[in-house]
Amino acid sequence: MSDDNKNLGLAIGLSLIVLLAWQYFVGVPQSEKQRQAAQQAQLSQTQPAPAAQGTPQGAPQPAAQPGQPPVPASGATPPGATTTPAVDRAAALAASPRVAIETGRLRGSVNLRGGRIDDLSLLNYHETVDPKSPNIVLLSPSGSEHPFYAEFGWVGPANGAIPLPGPTTDWTPVTSGPLTEAQPLVLTWDNGKGLVFRRTIAVDDRYMFTVTDQVQNRGGEPVSLYNYGLISRHGTPPTSGFYILHEGLIGVFGDDGLQEVTYSSIAGESPKTWKSTGGWLGITDKYWAATLIPDQASPVQSRFSAGQLGALKTYQTDFLSDSVTVAPGATAEVVGRLFAGAKEVQVVDGYEVNLGIKRFELLIDWGWFYFITKPLFYALDFFYKMVGNFGLAILIVTVFIKIIFFPLANKSYASLAKMKAVQPQLLAIKERYGDDKMKLQQAMLELYRKEKINPLAGCWPVLIQIPVFFALYKVLFVTIEMRHAPFYGWIHDLAAPDPTTIFNLFGLIPWAPPAFLMLGAWPIIMGVTMWVQMKMNPPPPDPTQQMIFAWMPVLFTFMLASFPAGLVIYWTWNNFLSLAQQYVIMRKHGVKVELWDNLKKSVKKPASDKKKPASS
Repeated sequence: MSDDNKNLGLAIGLSLIVLLAWQYFVGVPQSEKQRQAAQQAQLSQTQPAPAAQGTPQGAPQPAAQPGQPPVPASGATPPGATTTPAVDRAAALAASPRVAIETGRLRGSVNLRGGRIDDLSLLNYHETVDPKSPNIVLLSPSGSEHPFYAEFGWVGPANGAIPLPGPTTDWTPVTSGPLTEAQPLVLTWDNGKGLVFRRTIAVDDRYMFTVTDQVQNRGGEPVSLYNYGLISRHGTPPTSGFYILHEGLIGVFGDDGLQEVTYSSIAGESPKTWKSTGGWLGITDKYWAATLIPDQASPVQSRFSAGQLGALKTYQTDFLSDSVTVAPGATAEVVGRLFAGAKEVQVVDGYEVNLGIKRFELLIDWGWFYFITKPLFYALDFFYKMVGNFGLAILIVTVFIKIIFFPLANKSYASLAKMKAVQPQLLAIKERYGDDKMKLQQAMLELYRKEKINPLAGCWPVLIQIPVFFALYKVLFVTIEMRHAPFYGWIHDLAAPDPTTIFNLFGLIPWAPPAFLMLGAWPIIMGVTMWVQMKMNPPPPDPTQQMIFAWMPVLFTFMLASFPAGLVIYWTWNNFLSLAQQYVIMRKHGVKVELWDNLKKSVKKPASDKKKPASS
């Protein structure tokens, strides 16, 4: 086989190995995780879930420091407690007094019983690409089918001598009307023992709630209290099951940095705790999250924990402040925040800068290739704002990537062109030395040195696009901006695979093929461009290599069929640009482009070729 074909084979082989590894370790959902998630989802739907109208106090909880009380735990059933079946969400909402939340992006309500934020829907996002489909529901109250809520409050001495507001406390609203961007909600509660509690909940025009808790001491003795915040989720939610995406408990804790804990790894384990100043913690889904942001200048004890509430597993992230002492006649105030919404890149980054939240950008799972992934997203977003379509933005960014890597690619294709130019000399060397492999290799290396040819240069055009391929895959998979982003024609979601398939003639036949037969139009176009690109070089003389090269585009076509359509469009466009670039460079170096001849040979092999005797 000629050396240029060896190089091409090496490049394709390396690319294939990387793609197969990516498909196995990253790109394909882990079947076991999906099976477990499906079982858990089925369990939560078929088994009665406890109402858990209160926050149980029965679970043993580690104290943050000697004498410090624990944060209330939602993950245990107290002795003697009974559970009742879960009701639908509407019934659970109607079971307690509420004040509405109405902003440009959010709809929901604050539960006056407990002062919880436990009802929230995202107005800008729908369950499917159909704009008439239901809005995404993020938070739901305790007692519903899938409780997920945030709570702030106070804990006191472990003996419970001081009456404090809890999950069953009915707060009194001071302000009337809904909670809006312009109108905070003010709640009060008097414990009848000299302490008056006041809670002010404000929300901005995006997804950040600010909760200000005040305690006024009208008694004659000082009181020491601890402020806490918690996010609780009942039931294990179904997850994507991808290694490249974290879903579960997450937080940044001072010098300890980012901590990611999956549902499966925390279930049945002891709580994980951190003492830190600055940071945040919460529970994240693929596109949405609920996170607590304590005062960034005050030390807190943070914790991840899991428990059991009836038949359901529960998960909780919480923080507990240091002791706050309120002197007689004085008022103490603590400010905390809750982010509850979509993980939009500019929104998350803006909160980090404007509110000084330490490494809040890591709420979005940029991965290990952060230094490539995030700049790539910003490049796509920049051109999206110019042209109004993320698909076009991908095409434009691909052109700029080709320009950036042009010097390297130019050298690679120039080296390939030189390899073609010296083919007659290589054939003469092989004729001269025959089976003497040592002399053959020495003569070939001498020819390469003389002609300044790098025999491995052909690998670079493929290898240099692999990091970009990975980064673009990550951007398409994790960023909400790409969710339901349309292209043209039949592509309504660049983050999802091409929905068409050749096996029902792209929808002409009323039949829904199984998933493994979903071979859409864009993957086929990609396979054609790859096949044409391979035909830029003459076919290898070895029949085995010919068969491998012939089937390689087919293999890649089926592999990429399950990848996001935006990634397949990128790969197709990149193939086309590489074809044009290689054609120009080969012509520049005076090398005949044998594309048309090779295409004709691949369609019909001349009869004379069959009659030629095998060369000795």
